[in-house]
Amino acid sequence: MSFSALAQNVQVEGYFTQDSAKLGERVGFVLKARYPENTQVVFPDSTYDFSPLVLLEKKTFISSTSEGTTLDSTIYFVSNFSLEPSIYLSLPVYELSRYDSITYFSTEAELKLKLVLDSIPEQPVFQENNVYQPIEKTFNWLLAGLITAGVIVLLGGLVLLFAKRIKGFFKKNREKLRWLQFERKWRKLTALLAQNPALELADEVVGLWKGYLESITDLPFQEWTSSEISEALNDKEIFKALRAIDMIIYAGKEAKTEEATNYLLEVAKTKYQEKLNQIRHERATR
Repeated sequence: MSFSALAQNVQVEGYFTQDSAKLGERVGFVLKARYPENTQVVFPDSTYDFSPLVLLEKKTFISSTSEGTTLDSTIYFVSNFSLEPSIYLSLPVYELSRYDSITYFSTEAELKLKLVLDSIPEQPVFQENNVYQPIEKTFNWLLAGLITAGVIVLLGGLVLLFAKRIKGFFKKNREKLRWLQFERKWRKLTALLAQNPALELADEVVGLWKGYLESITDLPFQEWTSSEISEALNDKEIFKALRAIDMIIYAGKEAKTEEATNYLLEVAKTKYQEKLNQIRHERATR
């Protein structure tokens, strides 16, 4: 079971490389962790939810160890598209133990929104023109008002009639696109894991799977252990599949993962189909 903790074995520091940024500007967020050299620590990857920021790139650096203490650091390059005056970001670092993991969060770092306006002259300058312009006095304002009101009512009716259907259509296509992106990345990572059962690959595969299921079910898969996930989904085979990959992460043992990853992909596909059915049901009942 994962849980958050204040600075104990691992000291975490996070800060932006600048205090303010324009809308959409690329900004660096530095995440550092100091911990005993015999401790195993993992930083968040691209599956982590950085909202309202958008992750552009992750840059890691070689660890350095001195007098029994290791220093790790990573820069996450992000962009802000929120119109809030200030946004705050705190990122976790995971300490891996034999059965569980401990989560340490950095303190919240503030990034202010920098608004840029063109200069405005102090005194407005008007062009002189003393030629009188003829005014059309026969314009029927009443008729124009009635026509405008009729158009507004018609457009409002169309919006009320079709807005929810259009929203459902885009929601369905968004889920299909998200599934295709997940499946493509999943097959690539699991193929690499089958060839080289390394700890970092195994951790990324599990994180990708948990992140996708969390996005379509709104359940805290990232925080749950393998046994909690299996119990929540009422499927003991999920525990066996995750445990096969956990043996690489926590025990450092090589394992044949094809059967486990294929089963996890089928579970994700089933949840994806359930999500599509839910969207269809919502559209049909509106």
